Amino acid sequence: MTERAEAIFFELFEGLPRQGPGSAACTERAFGLCQDLPSAPRVLDLGCGAGAQTLDLVRLGAGSVVAVDGHAPLVARLRERVVELGLEGRVEARVGDMAALERPPLDLAPESFDLVWSEGALYNLGLPAALAVCRRMSKPGGCLAFSEAVWHSADPPEEVREVFAEYPGMGTEQDVRALLEREGWDTLGSFGLSDAAWWDEFYAPMEARLEEMRERYAGDAEALEILRELAREPAMHRRHGATYGYTFFIARRP
Repeated sequence: MTERAEAIFFELFEGLPRQGPGSAACTERAFGLCQDLPSAPRVLDLGCGAGAQTLDLVRLGAGSVVAVDGHAPLVARLRERVVELGLEGRVEARVGDMAALERPPLDLAPESFDLVWSEGALYNLGLPAALAVCRRMSKPGGCLAFSEAVWHSADPPEEVREVFAEYPGMGTEQDVRALLEREGWDTLGSFGLSDAAWWDEFYAPMEARLEEMRERYAGDAEALEILRELAREPAMHRRHGATYGYTFFIARRP
């Protein structure tokens, strides 16, 4: 990705309410499948983005949330919302690397969280490596909840395969369940994200922002070409969304 393309990419995604498919309803359903949590669990939200689900977790009963993301402007947005809502004592939004949680500047203690949460972000590490990170952070008996891209078709269209080529480890729901078992997790449940989680919460705002940006960059051929490429994602999902999707997985460390 060129420097210009990266800048426009972040301009698009920083302005969205969510940086990936999801919804308050899906977060609530996944949280409800977590078993034997304390009354005010300590939660680690990995790849929090602008923190829509972080704030939902507080509403659902999290005692405290440490929310981590590598992109500082998104963390800044979450910090602003935390102050607006008076949640400074319950939400700590921090910039850092998911692969280096125990090292500076994060310095998070292993086995210190009742619930590790991640919506659409663990793929950045590759799922096996990410599950190892989550296990180190989870207390024995603690829960893990994450959403992950999965195949719904054994033969997706070439266009779809090209888009997901950067994620060669992507599998089916059954593949992820098998991996959880191999990595020592007890699966408590899983469910696919609803159409509303894709369109109402993510792609509709994205397409509206793309249109705003096209108007702003009118006459800038390079920017318009970058926006055209970014618009391929929702268009592809409209055509081929039945062949892939996001599934929420809920598991517990024995």
